[in-house]
Amino acid sequence: MTISLRVNGKSHEVDVDPTTPLLWVLRDTLGLTGSKFGCGIAMCGTCTVHLNGRATRSCVLPVTAAQGAEITTIEGLSADGVSHPVQKAWAELDVPQCGYCQSGQIMEAAALLRDNPTPSEQEIRATMTGYCRCGTYQRIFAAVKRAAELA
Repeated sequence: MTISLRVNGKSHEVDVDPTTPLLWVLRDTLGLTGSKFGCGIAMCGTCTVHLNGRATRSCVLPVTAAQGAEITTIEGLSADGVSHPVQKAWAELDVPQCGYCQSGQIMEAAALLRDNPTPSEQEIRATMTGYCRCGTYQRIFAAVKRAAELA
């Protein structure tokens, strides 16, 4: 089945099974490998992309549910060549350890700051629900606060 997608500002026609999770279409069909597979049950957040601006776990979302939506992946977050404030804060505070979860964490933070430019510590902790196997949560939370300052 041919499905029309708009990813990072570009239109794509993909011929995939309509039940294929969006994550696998992004990675395997479109070659956008920044979003990672972690758990396959929408818990860990490594697969997070923006769907019409909302942080969305793509590992369980059927590709047909994304048809007609604007999809942004980590590759498209700073498509103009200028790092997003979240990416700048991540680098400044040396957030990642292994880095596997970071694209999902960054996408979750960017969506939070788009909706709430000055979140409280409590709001950051409540929204940043991705898992980090290395336990860099304190740096993640600090980077979200720093990104709010940079924006």
